[in-house]
Amino acid sequence: MQTVLIAGAGKSSIYLIHFFLTHAPRNKWKVIVADSDANNIAEKIGDSPYAEAAVVDITKPATREQLVKRADIVISLMPPHLHILLARECLKHKKNLITSSYISEEMKEMDEAVKKAGLMFMCEMGLDPGIDHMTANKLIHGIQRVSGIITSFKSYCGGLVAPESDNNPWHYKFTWNPKNIITAGMGGAKYLYQGKQVEVPYEKMFEHNKKIKVDEIGQLAWYPNRDSSRYLDIYDVPEIQTFLRATLRHPSFCKGWQVFVINGLTDQDDQFDTRGMTYTDWLKKKSGYTGNGNFITYLATKMGIAEDDKAFSMLKWLGFFDDIPLMPATTTSADLLLELLLDKWKLETVDKDMVVMQHEIEYMHKGRKIKVTSSMVIKGENRDHSAMAKTVGLPMGILARMVLNKKIVPPTGVLLPNMVSVYRPVLTELAHYGISFKEVVE
Repeated sequence: MQTVLIAGAGKSSIYLIHFFLTHAPRNKWKVIVADSDANNIAEKIGDSPYAEAAVVDITKPATREQLVKRADIVISLMPPHLHILLARECLKHKKNLITSSYISEEMKEMDEAVKKAGLMFMCEMGLDPGIDHMTANKLIHGIQRVSGIITSFKSYCGGLVAPESDNNPWHYKFTWNPKNIITAGMGGAKYLYQGKQVEVPYEKMFEHNKKIKVDEIGQLAWYPNRDSSRYLDIYDVPEIQTFLRATLRHPSFCKGWQVFVINGLTDQDDQFDTRGMTYTDWLKKKSGYTGNGNFITYLATKMGIAEDDKAFSMLKWLGFFDDIPLMPATTTSADLLLELLLDKWKLETVDKDMVVMQHEIEYMHKGRKIKVTSSMVIKGENRDHSAMAKTVGLPMGILARMVLNKKIVPPTGVLLPNMVSVYRPVLTELAHYGISFKEVVE
């Protein structure tokens, strides 16, 4: 009997765990689901005889080592900073590892040791990063096989709320780790545009509100993702002039979020006592308002927008102008904002989320300029069975099953899924689950 260790039973784990429990009888698998929250585990595994609950603190070395030693493969859905703890145990005990998170510097430093051990540490194997890498490289490699010269690559992805569940002026609800939304873009971003390196500081991340059109959805806004240039060598596109990876949101979201950024409401380093304060007091304090003149006029002038701008109705909907008292605490602006949004942007039980991904590639072939647009729109079933959980979990599950069943020879090293031996079979199976792309060639 083979044993699968799934570390983490949070929001994005439900499809992954169900995938393994569905395939467990035929494959004679034992599926260990580890999490610090017993309820999280119980919700996902039910009474399956193939599942084992492990209510543990994964930061405890002895506990972590015993779990990894028992496993034939380890899949980590833990917070990104905890992957490295499992990775070290996997290296020590010769276990393959799969995660959906970006490759950290600590993980990257393990590459030679992982190769020497003959192991696969496949990172960035979820949605974004993950499905984006696989589908983009499938397109790129196809173009390169016919000697096309790729000049522009743009890739966009967003976790959004489905239109039928979109009932707030921000056109957004939490479908992913809420704290990641608060910190999005804080490190700034870099990308290549028409041969020049573009650097965007956090303060300007959301102000441009550039848009793309997505079939079935209409116009969406985007902001750049981290450092796109770090993927230039990995994607192997030497003639490229434009290379961009970006996050999708509705235009109004970006407009409203820019108000937060400019006024310091996402600040993780400030600290103040909220006793006797309201949301309005907080906004006034952070924006630098001194009490002279109308507050809306002050904000509008500071932001460079009109006093009847939609951004103000969005702030009002959140409660910033209603003198709602804050819970007494010593806290940061980022935590205050998160607390407010957790209530306002929560997915109700029957709400559906939506994942949108689109690649736009331009290339020259036999003297002709060609553009390929490849798009995916996936809707969730409800709050728990979300499109986000499906598209994050299934790529990891499919790859792990193929490794366990020796359907593929696992590549060695600390990797992301840009190799044909991985993306071709994984994408083929994802299509059976309704995760596929539509392509338009111009």
